[in-house]
Amino acid sequence: MLSAQDVKGVVAVMATPAKPGADSVLATDTVDLDETARSTEKLIKDGADSIMALGTTGECAALSDEDYRKFVDTFLSVVNGRVPTFVGTTALGSHEIAKRMKFVKERGASAALMGIPMWQPATLDMAVRHYADFSEAFPDFPIMVYGNSGAFRFSFPVEFWEGVAKKAPTVIAAKFGNTSITKQVVDVTGGRISLVAVDRTSLDAAKQAPGHITALWTLAAGLNTAAALIDAINAGDWDRAEQVRNDINWAMEHTQQYRKPEIFASFNIQLNRVAMDATGYTNSGPIRPPYQISTMPQEYIDNCIEQAERWNELEKKYAGARTQAVGGGGAS
Repeated sequence: MLSAQDVKGVVAVMATPAKPGADSVLATDTVDLDETARSTEKLIKDGADSIMALGTTGECAALSDEDYRKFVDTFLSVVNGRVPTFVGTTALGSHEIAKRMKFVKERGASAALMGIPMWQPATLDMAVRHYADFSEAFPDFPIMVYGNSGAFRFSFPVEFWEGVAKKAPTVIAAKFGNTSITKQVVDVTGGRISLVAVDRTSLDAAKQAPGHITALWTLAAGLNTAAALIDAINAGDWDRAEQVRNDINWAMEHTQQYRKPEIFASFNIQLNRVAMDATGYTNSGPIRPPYQISTMPQEYIDNCIEQAERWNELEKKYAGARTQAVGGGGAS
Protein backbone atom coordinates (compact mmCIF):
# COMPACT_ATOMS: atom_id res chain seq x y z
CA MET A 1 0.00 0.00 0.00
CA LEU A 2 1.24 3.48 -0.89
CA SER A 3 2.71 5.39 2.07
CA ALA A 4 3.44 9.04 2.79
CA GLN A 5 7.12 8.35 2.13
CA ASP A 6 6.27 7.28 -1.42
CA VAL A 7 4.80 10.69 -2.29
CA LYS A 8 7.71 12.66 -3.71
CA GLY A 9 8.85 14.63 -6.71
CA VAL A 10 6.45 16.04 -9.29
CA VAL A 11 2.77 15.18 -9.03
CA ALA A 12 1.29 16.06 -12.43
CA VAL A 13 -2.35 17.17 -12.48
CA MET A 14 -4.11 16.22 -15.69
CA ALA A 15 -7.39 17.24 -17.27
CA THR A 16 -10.11 14.88 -18.49
CA PRO A 17 -9.91 15.35 -22.28
CA ALA A 18 -13.23 16.10 -23.96
CA LYS A 19 -14.59 15.49 -27.42
CA PRO A 20 -15.98 18.33 -29.55
CA GLY A 21 -19.46 19.21 -28.38
CA ALA A 22 -18.83 18.21 -24.76
CA ASP A 23 -19.74 21.74 -23.69
CA SER A 24 -23.41 21.09 -24.55
CA VAL A 25 -25.76 20.07 -21.74
CA LEU A 26 -27.12 17.33 -24.04
CA ALA A 27 -23.71 15.80 -24.75
CA THR A 28 -23.06 12.16 -23.91
CA ASP A 29 -19.94 10.01 -24.29
CA THR A 30 -17.77 13.11 -23.85
CA VAL A 31 -14.34 11.68 -22.96
CA ASP A 32 -11.67 11.72 -25.66
CA LEU A 33 -10.08 8.39 -24.82
CA ASP A 34 -7.35 8.67 -27.44
CA GLU A 35 -6.17 11.97 -25.99
CA THR A 36 -6.49 10.51 -22.49
CA ALA A 37 -4.11 7.72 -23.46
CA ARG A 38 -1.72 10.05 -25.29
CA SER A 39 -1.48 12.64 -22.51
CA THR A 40 -1.11 9.98 -19.81
CA GLU A 41 1.76 8.32 -21.66
CA LYS A 42 3.40 11.68 -22.31
CA LEU A 43 3.34 12.58 -18.60
CA ILE A 44 5.02 9.32 -17.69
CA LYS A 45 7.67 9.64 -20.41
CA ASP A 46 8.34 13.25 -19.42
CA GLY A 47 9.16 12.24 -15.86
CA ALA A 48 6.04 12.67 -13.75
CA ASP A 49 6.69 10.93 -10.44
CA SER A 50 2.95 10.45 -9.97
CA ILE A 51 -0.28 11.61 -11.63
CA MET A 52 -3.35 13.18 -10.11
CA ALA A 53 -6.59 12.85 -12.10
CA LEU A 54 -10.22 13.81 -11.63
CA GLY A 55 -9.70 16.77 -9.37
CA THR A 56 -11.16 20.18 -10.16
CA THR A 57 -9.20 20.63 -13.39
CA GLY A 58 -10.18 17.04 -14.21
CA GLU A 59 -13.87 18.01 -13.91
CA CYS A 60 -14.67 15.28 -11.41
CA ALA A 61 -17.95 16.99 -10.51
CA ALA A 62 -19.05 17.49 -14.12
CA LEU A 63 -18.67 13.93 -15.42
CA SER A 64 -21.48 11.46 -15.82
CA ASP A 65 -20.96 8.06 -14.22
CA GLU A 66 -20.43 6.49 -17.65
CA ASP A 67 -17.80 9.05 -18.63
CA TYR A 68 -16.11 8.79 -15.25
CA ARG A 69 -15.70 5.03 -15.63
CA LYS A 70 -14.46 5.22 -19.22
CA PHE A 71 -11.82 7.76 -18.29
CA VAL A 72 -10.64 5.80 -15.25
CA ASP A 73 -10.42 2.57 -17.24
CA THR A 74 -8.30 4.16 -19.97
CA PHE A 75 -6.12 6.22 -17.65
CA LEU A 76 -5.25 3.37 -15.30
CA SER A 77 -4.76 0.90 -18.14
CA VAL A 78 -2.17 3.18 -19.72
CA VAL A 79 -0.39 3.86 -16.43
CA ASN A 80 -0.32 0.13 -15.67
CA GLY A 81 1.28 0.65 -12.28
CA ARG A 82 4.34 2.48 -13.60
CA VAL A 83 3.81 5.53 -11.37
CA PRO A 84 1.53 6.17 -8.37
CA THR A 85 -1.92 7.51 -9.23
CA PHE A 86 -4.27 9.67 -7.19
CA VAL A 87 -7.76 9.38 -8.67
CA GLY A 88 -10.56 11.72 -7.67
CA THR A 89 -13.62 10.15 -6.05
CA THR A 90 -15.41 13.24 -4.74
CA ALA A 91 -19.18 13.40 -5.20
CA LEU A 92 -22.22 15.06 -3.65
CA GLY A 93 -22.79 12.28 -1.13
CA SER A 94 -20.86 9.57 0.64
CA HIS A 95 -22.70 6.67 -1.00
CA GLU A 96 -21.59 7.81 -4.45
CA ILE A 97 -18.06 8.41 -3.17
CA ALA A 98 -18.01 4.84 -1.87
CA LYS A 99 -19.03 3.52 -5.31
CA ARG A 100 -16.23 5.49 -6.92
CA MET A 101 -13.74 4.35 -4.29
CA LYS A 102 -14.58 0.70 -4.96
CA PHE A 103 -14.32 1.21 -8.71
CA VAL A 104 -10.94 2.98 -8.80
CA LYS A 105 -9.49 0.59 -6.25
CA GLU A 106 -10.56 -2.41 -8.33
CA ARG A 107 -9.07 -0.81 -11.44
CA GLY A 108 -5.69 -0.40 -9.77
CA ALA A 109 -5.47 3.20 -8.57
CA SER A 110 -2.77 3.77 -5.95
CA ALA A 111 -4.92 6.10 -3.87
CA ALA A 112 -8.09 8.17 -3.89
CA LEU A 113 -8.05 11.95 -4.16
CA MET A 114 -11.04 12.80 -2.00
CA GLY A 115 -12.66 16.06 -1.05
CA ILE A 116 -15.73 16.79 1.07
CA PRO A 117 -19.26 16.53 -0.37
CA MET A 118 -20.20 19.98 -1.65
CA TRP A 119 -23.94 20.30 -1.06
CA GLN A 120 -23.60 22.04 2.31
CA PRO A 121 -20.46 23.29 4.06
CA ALA A 122 -19.13 20.80 6.58
CA THR A 123 -18.44 21.54 10.22
CA LEU A 124 -15.10 20.50 11.69
CA ASP A 125 -16.64 17.36 13.19
CA MET A 126 -18.35 16.45 9.89
CA ALA A 127 -15.15 16.88 7.91
CA VAL A 128 -13.01 14.77 10.25
CA ARG A 129 -15.67 12.07 10.46
CA HIS A 130 -15.95 12.02 6.66
CA TYR A 131 -12.33 10.91 6.32
CA ALA A 132 -12.50 8.66 9.37
CA ASP A 133 -15.52 6.85 7.92
CA PHE A 134 -13.79 6.17 4.61
CA SER A 135 -10.58 5.15 6.31
CA GLU A 136 -12.57 2.55 8.23
CA ALA A 137 -14.58 1.45 5.19
CA PHE A 138 -11.47 1.08 2.97
CA PRO A 139 -8.69 0.11 5.40
CA ASP A 140 -6.30 -0.97 2.64
CA PHE A 141 -6.77 1.95 0.22
CA PRO A 142 -4.85 5.19 0.83
CA ILE A 143 -6.49 8.61 0.68
CA MET A 144 -5.12 11.98 -0.37
CA VAL A 145 -7.18 14.78 1.18
CA TYR A 146 -8.24 17.29 -1.43
CA GLY A 147 -7.66 20.44 0.64
CA ASN A 148 -9.27 23.00 -1.67
CA SER A 149 -11.01 25.45 0.65
CA GLY A 150 -12.68 27.37 -2.18
CA ALA A 151 -14.24 24.31 -3.78
CA PHE A 152 -15.42 22.68 -0.58
CA ARG A 153 -16.23 25.81 1.45
CA PHE A 154 -14.20 24.49 4.35
CA SER A 155 -11.04 26.10 5.69
CA PHE A 156 -9.13 22.88 6.53
CA PRO A 157 -7.77 24.36 9.79
CA VAL A 158 -5.01 22.90 11.94
CA GLU A 159 -7.62 21.16 14.10
CA PHE A 160 -8.90 19.28 11.06
CA TRP A 161 -5.47 17.86 10.29
CA GLU A 162 -4.95 16.89 13.91
CA GLY A 163 -8.28 15.03 13.93
CA VAL A 164 -7.62 13.27 10.65
CA ALA A 165 -4.15 12.17 11.76
CA LYS A 166 -5.71 10.55 14.83
CA LYS A 167 -8.90 9.10 13.34
CA ALA A 168 -8.18 8.37 9.67
CA PRO A 169 -5.02 6.24 9.43
CA THR A 170 -5.31 5.66 5.68
CA VAL A 171 -4.91 9.38 4.95
CA ILE A 172 -1.31 9.50 3.75
CA ALA A 173 -1.20 12.76 1.77
CA ALA A 174 -2.94 16.02 1.06
CA LYS A 175 -3.30 18.32 -1.90
CA PHE A 176 -2.47 21.15 0.45
CA GLY A 177 -3.64 24.70 -0.05
CA ASN A 178 -3.01 26.80 3.07
CA THR A 179 0.77 26.80 3.27
CA SER A 180 0.73 29.47 6.01
CA ILE A 181 -0.04 26.69 8.53
CA THR A 182 2.46 24.14 7.20
CA LYS A 183 4.62 23.92 10.33
CA GLN A 184 1.59 23.66 12.61
CA VAL A 185 0.13 20.87 10.51
CA VAL A 186 3.41 18.96 10.46
CA ASP A 187 3.61 19.34 14.23
CA VAL A 188 0.07 18.11 15.00
CA THR A 189 0.26 15.23 12.53
CA GLY A 190 3.77 14.19 13.49
CA GLY A 191 4.68 14.49 9.82
CA ARG A 192 2.55 11.41 9.08
CA ILE A 193 0.75 13.09 6.16
CA SER A 194 2.68 14.15 3.06
CA LEU A 195 1.72 17.76 2.27
CA VAL A 196 1.74 18.43 -1.47
CA ALA A 197 1.50 22.14 -2.32
CA VAL A 198 1.23 23.71 -5.76
CA ASP A 199 4.52 24.60 -7.46
CA ARG A 200 4.39 28.34 -6.77
CA THR A 201 3.81 27.93 -2.99
CA SER A 202 5.83 24.78 -2.31
CA LEU A 203 9.01 26.64 -1.37
CA ASP A 204 7.15 28.63 1.29
CA ALA A 205 5.88 25.36 2.75
CA ALA A 206 9.32 23.76 2.60
CA LYS A 207 10.96 26.64 4.45
CA GLN A 208 8.45 26.28 7.28
CA ALA A 209 9.07 22.55 7.60
CA PRO A 210 12.45 21.63 6.10
CA GLY A 211 12.67 17.99 5.13
CA HIS A 212 8.91 17.47 5.24
CA ILE A 213 7.93 18.83 1.80
CA THR A 214 9.15 16.24 -0.69
CA ALA A 215 6.58 16.70 -3.47
CA LEU A 216 4.71 19.44 -5.28
CA TRP A 217 1.86 19.39 -7.77
CA THR A 218 1.83 21.15 -11.09
CA LEU A 219 -0.52 21.41 -14.05
CA ALA A 220 0.25 19.15 -16.99
CA ALA A 221 1.75 21.97 -19.05
CA GLY A 222 5.35 20.80 -19.15
CA LEU A 223 7.19 19.37 -16.15
CA ASN A 224 10.74 20.75 -16.42
CA THR A 225 10.19 23.84 -14.30
CA ALA A 226 8.35 22.05 -11.51
CA ALA A 227 10.99 19.30 -11.50
CA ALA A 228 13.77 21.87 -11.18
CA LEU A 229 12.00 23.39 -8.18
CA ILE A 230 11.24 20.24 -6.20
CA ASP A 231 14.66 18.78 -6.90
CA ALA A 232 16.27 21.97 -5.57
CA ILE A 233 14.05 21.82 -2.47
CA ASN A 234 14.86 18.16 -1.84
CA ALA A 235 18.56 18.88 -2.30
CA GLY A 236 18.39 21.76 0.19
CA ASP A 237 19.55 24.18 -2.51
CA TRP A 238 17.50 27.16 -1.35
CA ASP A 239 19.14 29.66 -3.70
CA ARG A 240 18.26 27.66 -6.77
CA ALA A 241 14.78 26.97 -5.41
CA GLU A 242 14.25 30.72 -4.97
CA GLN A 243 15.35 31.32 -8.54
CA VAL A 244 12.90 28.77 -9.94
CA ARG A 245 10.05 29.98 -7.72
CA ASN A 246 10.69 33.58 -8.81
CA ASP A 247 10.57 32.45 -12.43
CA ILE A 248 7.22 30.77 -11.80
CA ASN A 249 5.89 33.96 -10.24
CA TRP A 250 7.04 35.85 -13.32
CA ALA A 251 5.23 33.40 -15.58
CA MET A 252 2.04 33.87 -13.58
CA GLU A 253 2.41 37.63 -13.16
CA HIS A 254 -0.70 38.45 -15.19
CA THR A 255 -2.89 35.76 -13.61
CA GLN A 256 -1.99 36.03 -9.93
CA GLN A 257 -4.92 38.40 -9.40
CA TYR A 258 -7.28 35.57 -10.39
CA ARG A 259 -6.09 33.48 -7.43
CA LYS A 260 -8.21 35.65 -5.15
CA PRO A 261 -10.88 33.39 -3.60
CA GLU A 262 -13.81 35.36 -5.00
CA ILE A 263 -12.49 34.91 -8.56
CA PHE A 264 -10.76 31.56 -8.43
CA ALA A 265 -13.73 29.80 -6.87
CA SER A 266 -15.81 30.58 -9.97
CA PHE A 267 -13.15 30.16 -12.67
CA ASN A 268 -10.79 27.52 -11.29
CA ILE A 269 -11.37 25.01 -14.09
CA GLN A 270 -11.39 27.56 -16.89
CA LEU A 271 -8.21 29.36 -15.76
CA ASN A 272 -6.24 26.14 -15.44
CA ARG A 273 -7.51 24.55 -18.62
CA VAL A 274 -6.93 27.59 -20.83
CA ALA A 275 -3.39 27.97 -19.51
CA MET A 276 -2.64 24.25 -19.88
CA ASP A 277 -3.89 23.95 -23.44
CA ALA A 278 -2.32 27.22 -24.55
CA THR A 279 1.14 25.79 -23.84
CA GLY A 280 0.50 23.18 -26.54
CA TYR A 281 1.40 20.45 -24.06
CA THR A 282 -2.19 19.25 -23.79
CA ASN A 283 -5.26 19.24 -25.98
CA SER A 284 -8.05 18.73 -23.49
CA GLY A 285 -10.89 20.08 -25.62
CA PRO A 286 -14.00 21.96 -24.47
CA ILE A 287 -14.95 22.26 -20.81
CA ARG A 288 -18.14 20.55 -19.71
CA PRO A 289 -21.09 22.63 -18.50
CA PRO A 290 -21.70 24.72 -16.56
CA TYR A 291 -18.03 25.75 -16.60
CA GLN A 292 -17.54 26.46 -20.31
CA ILE A 293 -14.69 28.74 -21.37
CA SER A 294 -17.23 31.20 -22.77
CA THR A 295 -18.36 31.96 -19.19
CA MET A 296 -14.96 33.54 -18.40
CA PRO A 297 -14.08 37.16 -19.32
CA GLN A 298 -11.90 37.54 -22.42
CA GLU A 299 -9.32 39.45 -20.37
CA TYR A 300 -8.81 36.37 -18.21
CA ILE A 301 -8.39 34.20 -21.30
CA ASP A 302 -5.80 36.55 -22.79
CA ASN A 303 -3.80 36.61 -19.57
CA CYS A 304 -3.87 32.83 -19.32
CA ILE A 305 -2.43 32.65 -22.82
CA GLU A 306 0.33 35.05 -21.77
CA GLN A 307 1.01 32.79 -18.78
CA ALA A 308 1.32 29.80 -21.12
CA GLU A 309 3.79 31.61 -23.37
CA ARG A 310 5.95 32.49 -20.38
CA TRP A 311 5.72 28.95 -18.99
CA ASN A 312 6.98 27.61 -22.31
CA GLU A 313 10.00 29.91 -21.99
CA LEU A 314 10.72 28.44 -18.58
CA GLU A 315 10.35 24.92 -19.90
CA LYS A 316 13.13 25.64 -22.39
CA LYS A 317 15.25 27.25 -19.69
CA TYR A 318 14.94 24.27 -17.37
CA ALA A 319 15.05 21.54 -19.99
CA GLY A 320 17.34 18.80 -18.69
CA ALA A 321 17.50 20.41 -15.25
CA ARG A 322 16.21 17.30 -13.51
CA THR A 323 19.07 15.11 -14.70
CA GLN A 324 21.53 17.79 -13.56
CA ALA A 325 20.11 18.10 -10.05
CA VAL A 326 22.19 16.81 -7.16
CA GLY A 327 20.20 14.82 -4.62
CA GLY A 328 16.92 15.35 -6.46
CA GLY A 329 13.83 13.68 -5.08
CA GLY A 330 12.33 12.27 -8.25
CA ALA A 331 13.04 9.85 -11.04
CA SER A 332 15.12 11.00 -13.96
